[in-house]
Amino acid sequence: MKILAHSKFDAIPVICAIAHAGYLAALFLLFPHTPLWIMLILGLIYSVSISWNINGISHNFIHNPYFRWKPLNYAFSWLLSVTMGFSQQFYDLVHHKHHQGNSDRPAENGDTVDPISIYRHGHDDEPENPWSYVFLSFFRDDPKQIFSEIKRRKPFNAYFGVIEIASWLSVMVIVGILNWKFIVFYAPFYYFGHCLSYLNGYYRHYGGNPDEPIAWGVSSYGRLYNAIWFNNGYHAEHHYKPKVHWTKMHRLHEQIREEQIKAGVHVIAPPHALGFLDSNQPKRTERPETQQVPL
Repeated sequence: MKILAHSKFDAIPVICAIAHAGYLAALFLLFPHTPLWIMLILGLIYSVSISWNINGISHNFIHNPYFRWKPLNYAFSWLLSVTMGFSQQFYDLVHHKHHQGNSDRPAENGDTVDPISIYRHGHDDEPENPWSYVFLSFFRDDPKQIFSEIKRRKPFNAYFGVIEIASWLSVMVIVGILNWKFIVFYAPFYYFGHCLSYLNGYYRHYGGNPDEPIAWGVSSYGRLYNAIWFNNGYHAEHHYKPKVHWTKMHRLHEQIREEQIKAGVHVIAPPHALGFLDSNQPKRTERPETQQVPL
């Protein structure tokens, strides 16, 4: 009987997720016996790995759950949640609303459909300053509201999300009892990892066109980046066809390439998290769609 639902290649992100959980456990075990400077390097790697998991493994899992058997999908959701310190079920709702709004600009009521739109806290239809978006977005989620919305749709998922959060908190309490100094070490890297995820998200849409479906996202086609981040770079393609499996993103890009060029899809050279280094980024005083890069 097949275990994987869509592709044998989904075994790769599944194994990587298990390894990610093992890496976190290894951090705890190494902490009392490892020089601080080495632990700081390992902590920074953990921060980067949070963004890597959220935007690659966890993200692709939302759109195409890896397993045929639902209990396995819930178990994997739990593993992701405990590894990264947030509920995968809650992330599922937020991310689907992200695709409903596609980083939209505020409507007449001053709000956006997309709760993580880069325009939501901006002014004059301009994107928010990246500094505030990256470092404040972590504190903007309303867990009670997210829980209520999930409960209206799928009550079991809402309560399972609470179990995910409670599991992570329980792990942190146990770890704190065993070695409270590790929690002091862990907390800033945990927060910084989620900030890096928001940095990634910011430049996946900065320069995109919220009014043009095929240009909603910003793409980055570096081979190494997409190999490591499970084709996270094909973000314009992903927003245009969210259900396309991550292994088929390059094929989709080839199929719609001419349409993308006509629509002025914004493309950057570096990985999204380093999007601020791209020389072709639009200035914040300009409409993003006025700055276009050929594919």
